[in-house]
Amino acid sequence: MWKKLKKLFADRRVWVRQILVAGLAGAVAWQVGDLLVEDGGVVAAIVCTLSIRISLHKSVREGFGQIVGTAIGATVALINVSIFDFGFIAVGLTVIFCAVVARALHLGEVASVNVPVTALIVIGPGISGTTAAHRLGSTLIGAAIAIVFSYFSHAKTPVDRAIDQITDVSAKAAELLAKMSEGVAAGYTQKEAGNWLAKARLLMEAVPAIRAQSVEARGHARWFPTAEKDVAEDVYVQGIAIEHTLVQVRTIARTLFDSAVSGGIADSTKKQIAVALSAASYAISSKIDDEEDFETTTTATDDAREAGAALAESLIEDAKDADQEQIIRGLSMVANIERIADSLDQNSPALKDVITPDEPAHAKVMAVSPIDQTLKINKRITKRFKKIFRKYF
Repeated sequence: MWKKLKKLFADRRVWVRQILVAGLAGAVAWQVGDLLVEDGGVVAAIVCTLSIRISLHKSVREGFGQIVGTAIGATVALINVSIFDFGFIAVGLTVIFCAVVARALHLGEVASVNVPVTALIVIGPGISGTTAAHRLGSTLIGAAIAIVFSYFSHAKTPVDRAIDQITDVSAKAAELLAKMSEGVAAGYTQKEAGNWLAKARLLMEAVPAIRAQSVEARGHARWFPTAEKDVAEDVYVQGIAIEHTLVQVRTIARTLFDSAVSGGIADSTKKQIAVALSAASYAISSKIDDEEDFETTTTATDDAREAGAALAESLIEDAKDADQEQIIRGLSMVANIERIADSLDQNSPALKDVITPDEPAHAKVMAVSPIDQTLKINKRITKRFKKIFRKYF
């Protein structure tokens, strides 16, 4: 039993490290909060626990969200209680006004939640200017301690974590293509094709996490002095490339499933399809294993393109005798394999010339940049003044 218990924690070293650091950070925040602010330990510990993340970059964002939420919430609470006194109306209006202010400022999910919560925490012990100042001070302490301790929360940098995620999902994609190749060569059933399609869909679920980690790596490199910007940008492009690759793998799995539903693949093209899928699988594996060896990766992707071209020739030769739908599906797989090769070589314009969506707005502290908001308001005011000036002058 002790061996099992030990293994349970040993296999989750990263998680164990995170919870130990979070626990220590919360305890330190409580102690420092009580020393510097009157009865500020609990609020400091709460804010610290909510703000600490697996990286310094994320914790800075979360801490800023806590501070913004606390400042707005405390202000709204003070105004409401000073007008209506503490009671049913003050509490209700505080929550409503906090939601309205958060919406007007386009705050992200974290800060939007913090605004009403902080306001209610401030109201709880009896509202006053001193209480609000104490709560804000405790929030600053908790956020600062979370930022400091988050540096020790994870042994790897954001770039390293992004590379780990990309490598892991790439290996799974290569393995899935290899299974498809073996299945096509041996003759597969609709059930097997359904399993491939299900696994391909599961791989796609890793895309949001990879994108978020790649964005974090790039953002971290912009302001952290020891981070290398070129490496972070390269990892960001790799994240986009693996996203495009996974889309093609899922499309291939769907094509094979549709072929199985329609009666299977013609015997004359089974070999070429299996070879092309195997070449695509090897190209992805080579990209993982020989990241620094450009020649090896290029050779593997060229082999995948040649296998796809051979498949296309075979399909065109059988065009007169074969089913037209099967030929179309086969040619679509040729295009998919070529896109996989282009993505691995990172020479496709779709990777760099097309703007890739950043992280979701709800994940940001402010969904719309304060600069953009200010510029938009200034334009509206200027436009309104121009209309008034033209009308009367």
